[in-house]
Amino acid sequence: MMNDNHTDGRPVILVSNDDGINAPGIHRLIDYVAGRGRIVAVAPDGARSGQSSALTVNSPLRITRLPDYNAAEMYSVNGTPVDCVKLGVHVVLGDRCPDLMLAGINHGSNSAINALYSGTMGAVFEGCLLGAPAIGFSYHSHDEGASLDACAPVVDEVVGRVLSEGLPVGVCLNVNIPKCDKVSGIKVVRAAEGYWTEEFAAYTDPHGHPYYWLTGHFHNMEPDADDTDLYWTDRGYASVVPCRPDQTAYADLSAIKRLF
Repeated sequence: MMNDNHTDGRPVILVSNDDGINAPGIHRLIDYVAGRGRIVAVAPDGARSGQSSALTVNSPLRITRLPDYNAAEMYSVNGTPVDCVKLGVHVVLGDRCPDLMLAGINHGSNSAINALYSGTMGAVFEGCLLGAPAIGFSYHSHDEGASLDACAPVVDEVVGRVLSEGLPVGVCLNVNIPKCDKVSGIKVVRAAEGYWTEEFAAYTDPHGHPYYWLTGHFHNMEPDADDTDLYWTDRGYASVVPCRPDQTAYADLSAIKRLF
């Protein structure tokens, strides 16, 4: 089922997402990087939003080869985004680390703290942990029918620069693109501080049993801070936030050591 691992000297680009192999976003991402190398897409067989870095541990995983799309090899997996990246690297690519790992284009924001919950960024973190320069792209509209044309120049510039210059070891990128016809530019910034309120709506089923549905509103704690992702995406710019899968609070190690 798996193709051989020849590259003809071209970069190998692994693509995944959390919206599923049939989502418009992953097709547009492939379109926007077409011609830059051997593109291999390994993505869930359905929506897996909010999976973060979850793994499948209690059921078998299966890889299904699908028809190619725009010269990209297409595979679906009955698992999480992280499962897809692991299988993409270790099975589809035969333990070859890709030259670039991309996730998205996600339908919806992954700004601020949302990166922690995101299956898109879970895939990016996994790619980074496996040694690949990794980038996640998100567009601030949940409408899968929305045009993603505004993402094209952002993907082109960010991917081009990373392929040319690389990324620091252990660093990946979280790129968010506002809902617009054309971005005003790209800003490298930090993630805004904020939190979710009213996270669940309560209902009662026909049998009188309560159940809950995930909802909520994100509260930006620093709307006027001009060095954050939300500040700039609210003003029509794409944001680029450098991230690390390693969440050790190195600056606070000495203070914590004093506690023990």
